[in-house]
Amino acid sequence: MTDVLGILVSWGPSTCVIAPESGAAVTIRLDEIVTGKPLPPRGSMRQRVSAREAEMRALPLWTSPTVEPLGDWVMRIVHGDRGRGSRRANSCLAIGEPRMAWDAAIRRVQEFYAIRHREVLVQAEAGSETEVSLVAAGWSMLDPLDAPYLVHSVALSLRRAGLDQGVETLVEGTRLLSTSTIDGVEVGRVRGELNGDWLWVHGLRVQESRRRRGHGRRLMAGLLRAGAEQSASTVCLEVERKNTAAWLLSAALGLREHHLCRYLQAPES
Repeated sequence: MTDVLGILVSWGPSTCVIAPESGAAVTIRLDEIVTGKPLPPRGSMRQRVSAREAEMRALPLWTSPTVEPLGDWVMRIVHGDRGRGSRRANSCLAIGEPRMAWDAAIRRVQEFYAIRHREVLVQAEAGSETEVSLVAAGWSMLDPLDAPYLVHSVALSLRRAGLDQGVETLVEGTRLLSTSTIDGVEVGRVRGELNGDWLWVHGLRVQESRRRRGHGRRLMAGLLRAGAEQSASTVCLEVERKNTAAWLLSAALGLREHHLCRYLQAPES
């Protein structure tokens, strides 16, 4: 006797088919089955990474960041046009402990951004003590309020993505760019940034007149394939729930929520 662990994909009059995590599907005769039981999905190692570590994987998105630690917190700012409008790149990642008195930590954050003539923003994990304390102190939450951080296996997402026909991917160091063209005209693109074995995905765009034709999925297939060739094993991205098309594509590729952060703006003095 032997065991097979996997997903039941079909059950017929005389056989069933089990798809294991790796390798070919297994066909089993029903009269040979002794016993079976449902099991919950195996927990992903990627889901066990802390929210802070996952957020730090996005730091290489920008070429000229200034980063200053404040205990566990990280004050971030980007110089130049690329990334200047990004909240993630120009906010204090306030996950963990600042390792100083709360009031002193907040003043230090405000001073850091004020002397650089930037608005004072803090990125905090949803529902955390930091978020609750800032709201109580008059800080305001910024829209969108619901843009979860999603993660999954590159290999498993690539399996779901399928073919990347019509997609070309350029790799320059840690940066990837996949584009889709029709008759020499670009109809969509998506970018990726590598940090170790993590691939951060952002900037997925498809021409409005070309949407719902599979371009987004093929673009992701091209980016994931190139990421895998660069030894990436984890794919991550942030998507707003109200962006229905992007949310459905992410779900179709197997990405699921790791954590949720919100951005808070300091009250006017």
